[in-house]
Amino acid sequence: MTLARGTVARYAVGSVGTGGFGTLPGLVLVFYLTDTLGVAAGVAGLLVTAAKVWDVLVDPVIGAASDRERATTGRRRRLMVAGGVALPLFFLLTFAVPAGLAPAASALWVLGAFLLAATAFSLFQVPYIALPAEIAGTYDARTRLLTARVVVLSAAILLFGGGGPALRELGGDDERLGYLVMAAAAALVLGAAMLVSSTVERSAGALAAPTGDPAPGHHVLTHYRDGVALLRTSRPFRTLLAAFVLQALATGAMLAAAQYVATWVLRDTAAVTFLFVALVGPALVCTPLWGRVARRVGKERAFGLASAVFLVAALALVGLAWAPGAWVYVPVAAAGGAYSGMQALPMAMLPDVIAHDARTRGTGRAGTFGGVWTAGETTGMALGTTLLTAVLAATGYVASTDVQSVTQPASAVVGVVAGFSVVPALLVALSLVPLARYPLRRADIDDDGGGGDTVGGEKSDPTDTTGRAPTTTAQENP
Repeated sequence: MTLARGTVARYAVGSVGTGGFGTLPGLVLVFYLTDTLGVAAGVAGLLVTAAKVWDVLVDPVIGAASDRERATTGRRRRLMVAGGVALPLFFLLTFAVPAGLAPAASALWVLGAFLLAATAFSLFQVPYIALPAEIAGTYDARTRLLTARVVVLSAAILLFGGGGPALRELGGDDERLGYLVMAAAAALVLGAAMLVSSTVERSAGALAAPTGDPAPGHHVLTHYRDGVALLRTSRPFRTLLAAFVLQALATGAMLAAAQYVATWVLRDTAAVTFLFVALVGPALVCTPLWGRVARRVGKERAFGLASAVFLVAALALVGLAWAPGAWVYVPVAAAGGAYSGMQALPMAMLPDVIAHDARTRGTGRAGTFGGVWTAGETTGMALGTTLLTAVLAATGYVASTDVQSVTQPASAVVGVVAGFSVVPALLVALSLVPLARYPLRRADIDDDGGGGDTVGGEKSDPTDTTGRAPTTTAQENP
């Protein structure tokens, strides 16, 4: 199945929305809470985590609803449109805390608005992740589709990560006004990108909907059982998700630490923009290169290589504790080039996992896969932020409001550096363990033999539509 350029473009533009929402709150929300609203670092981390725990609860339900919509209408568009319409409003409200509220009341305002924004985001993101397996039919077509997506994702991270703080500065001495201007501009771009991408099925068509029942039963517990069943029965999904979540923890911690590094280590709040240019600029160049590496050596090996490069670059940033300076942009740029591979490659591997599952089981569970994946990704990013705030709290970080001036103890500055370097490096090192157990290779995805698919050299039965695990498939091995 050949992908039209318009299809690739419409799908990729959705990553302006997903990248923007994933980047900007991760970069500035905790800093907004601790250094503008006066919320203690530990409490700020718990608030962001609470919103992402909600994602874990709601994403599998949205995934099952998306599968039902796909089975009955042949599309996943309605939920995507609902998310694109609702997200801008709730995103704006997150940064519209009225002046004069006490820190506790301000924290509750942010929590409520961000919970609603996260729900709207999931309405778009869960079906969006499920689409590649349905609009791209081969191993290489999915690599092309997801490579284009990550190029746009990298540009979105640069746009929101660099442009967001710059827009915030338009408020001058009024920090709250600056955050409101930033949120309003970002909200418009987020909503527009999501609505454009929601039309991709109409332009592309889709692979035939599966004949199995994608979501038997409507009780909420059924959706969670379906998600647990994916993890239990699909070794490819289990290992890929574990590696990706650990890396989301790493990038979440590094992302949240960037503003603190700019403010308290480099002593220049505007430096966060340059950090993002250094991080994301190389990604725009390197993402297509990782696609070429994947075609040559396989996605899983390229993913491991990108992770190793990121690990080494993150460790190099430890030197900030002793010698902060412009040299930091060199290892940050290396990490950025590697990060593009850490995003593009697992995203290209997920549709392979979904397609392989559909062929070997005969059931349509793409939305459920998308729900569990989104829950894992957002939880990893949030817990990365929580991990950073725990390090800050343990090292004595002092919270403040927009009308206060504080000096951080040396221990807190060391904590900021650790959250930006050591913590991400350790988490990426751990991610290499499950990645080494990922079993699918190109031959398992593009099998021309016509007699079923293979995993690790063993045949599986594509005619099994019972929902039970085929007994001879290596993906069932623990």
